[in-house]
Amino acid sequence: MKRSIAGFFGGLLAWILIVSLLDRALRVLIDGYQAAEPQLSFTLPMMAARLTIAAVTSLLAGAIVAAIAPSSSRTPWVLGLIVLAAFVPEHIYVWHRLPAWYHLTFLLTLVPLVVIGARLARATGVARSPAAEQDAMASR
Repeated sequence: MKRSIAGFFGGLLAWILIVSLLDRALRVLIDGYQAAEPQLSFTLPMMAARLTIAAVTSLLAGAIVAAIAPSSSRTPWVLGLIVLAAFVPEHIYVWHRLPAWYHLTFLLTLVPLVVIGARLARATGVARSPAAEQDAMASR
């Protein structure tokens, strides 16, 4: 239980930090991004970049959850649902300012991408449950 809680908070903190850093990178790397941000007057490449950083961030947050709490299959789901719940009100508020496909892509992929990130981390051996670690040690 402690690992699940630590995994949740680690993943949440990672989501916030990673998306913040990547958003700052967009401000530097994409001409006009910083000026477009306050009004949400993004071009198609800007929206694609925003969706990409959200996807990358969600995958990494899921991987971090799995690295901290490898035996918990529910924690990535909880993290994804909490992040989704945090963003739904904001997206409802600004719905008229961005295309529906943008909102739907962002909102509908949040939870699955966190879960996929956790599964990929487990499948690649980045995150292993304590039982799997013991099995690996015993087979050496």
